Amino acid sequence: MDVLLLIKALILGIVEGLTEFLPVSSTGHLILAGDLLDFNDARGKLFEIVIQSGAILAVCWEYRDKLISVLLGLPRERTAQRFALNITVAFLPLAVLGLLFKKTIEAYLFKPLPVALAFIVGALFILWAERREHKIRIDSVDELTVIDALKLGLAQALALIPGTSRSGATIIGGLFFGLSRRAAAEFSFFLAIPTLIGATLYQLYKERALLSFDDVGLWIVGFVSAFISAFLCVRWLLRFISHHDFTPFAWYRIAFGIVVLLTWQFDLIAWTA
Repeated sequence: MDVLLLIKALILGIVEGLTEFLPVSSTGHLILAGDLLDFNDARGKLFEIVIQSGAILAVCWEYRDKLISVLLGLPRERTAQRFALNITVAFLPLAVLGLLFKKTIEAYLFKPLPVALAFIVGALFILWAERREHKIRIDSVDELTVIDALKLGLAQALALIPGTSRSGATIIGGLFFGLSRRAAAEFSFFLAIPTLIGATLYQLYKERALLSFDDVGLWIVGFVSAFISAFLCVRWLLRFISHHDFTPFAWYRIAFGIVVLLTWQFDLIAWTA
């Protein structure tokens, strides 16, 4: 196995893990990193799909007690049943709209200008959410109703727009809907599990012709680095939001949006799907 390829796999895994659960758009960062590392061909795109599973496993491991409790309690406990129903309801908008409009969105919006604008507009929404009076109505994910879950699912569906950020849309939507920062972040983590699993399996099926046993080493390195970095990132984010708001991420998004525009304008990065 080429050592240089393994290093690229390590770096991209770290990028995936660090950006998947922050409100900054992992897709935009993977495009940038993949282009800088010259690993943005069909093989690279498949690799990005595979390493998402490392980030998913990190959340599953961090919240293993909660997930096991829900699974064991499904037959008889109302709290577990409501939690599972809320996750299912919140997952459906993005799943349905994604199947209906994914190709159209990629054809028309997966371009530098829309991506950069999504970064910047998303940042403005974060600043707005943090500067308005934040009345906390829900302090725990177990307090969510089905209607709350549906609203959060519709917010997550905005992530179909490239550059929006799945976690960012869900978290900021949660702030607007009266969730505490921790509840919004944790629901975003839980909602990521079916969302990313579904997206990964769907993309793997579509790109199954590219699967090769020769790439297993790359996948393992990317998977492990994505798992470790995502695990550390989730824990860091929960500590961070206990003392800070999401404003720094807004300014970062604005800066990254400007980077997208400049690198596109001067033809430095191949901003393609």
